[in-house]
Amino acid sequence: MTALLRSALYIPAARPRAMDKARGLPCDAILFDLEDAVLPDEKPAARASLQAALREGGFGARLRIVRINALDTPWGPQDAAAVANLECDAILLPKVAGPADLDRLAALVPHPLWAMIESPAGVLNAGAICAHPRLAGVVMGTNDLARDLGARTGQRREPLLFALGAAVMAARAAGRIAIDGVFNALRDAPGLQAECDQGRDMGFDGKSLIHPDQITIANTAFAPSPQDLDLARRQIAAFDAASAAGQGVAVVDGRIVENLHILTARATLAKARAIALKEAS
Repeated sequence: MTALLRSALYIPAARPRAMDKARGLPCDAILFDLEDAVLPDEKPAARASLQAALREGGFGARLRIVRINALDTPWGPQDAAAVANLECDAILLPKVAGPADLDRLAALVPHPLWAMIESPAGVLNAGAICAHPRLAGVVMGTNDLARDLGARTGQRREPLLFALGAAVMAARAAGRIAIDGVFNALRDAPGLQAECDQGRDMGFDGKSLIHPDQITIANTAFAPSPQDLDLARRQIAAFDAASAAGQGVAVVDGRIVENLHILTARATLAKARAIALKEAS
């Protein structure tokens, strides 16, 4: 899981101006959408607009992921054919119920694959989905999942916690990237902050977003805080001093620090360096 993916912004492929604007946005990934954000009669034009935008390029270090329609829809096979020869970083398949769905897509495109986990079957088969050899990452489709469950989700998303945890666990077991689902309330910055914090604490790499105004909150939430960095540095220093004295553990802020904590501390500092390099470029 080497990619930095704090924020993944959905951009409708039917909106050329939005795709052009995305070239200057500080998101880590762009999810070019041919599925839900595009009406059926707009899909041919959206494919053409997407092809033109990707050929023009200019998206910098942002990961370019194309979400096509499911292959059992009238549009999915046409989407796959349209993107098969395009220069993008991955193809995102919605409604993935099991690895057989990824097998079908793998036969049509040469790109790394991503999977939307957004159904009860997808959650229950998350381990097999994440183990697929062509898979690079998963994105939670929390709106579709809540609908299929008949669930009423509140601020803490209690009805979805099992599904979120199962998906991120499966992703971690297979070494895949895991992106949390969208937050629907565009004007509710505190709500978005709370949901980003929740997803980060559960282990997700980042958040999928539906509006550029959400990027800054996601980028901040999924980055190490100044307090995180200070603690990491102090843990490393204390452990190094303890090791030099022939001791296997150190104590920082009244808590035991062992080698496993140092691995986490070094990863925290490495992530901060990667963010600094990306922002500088």
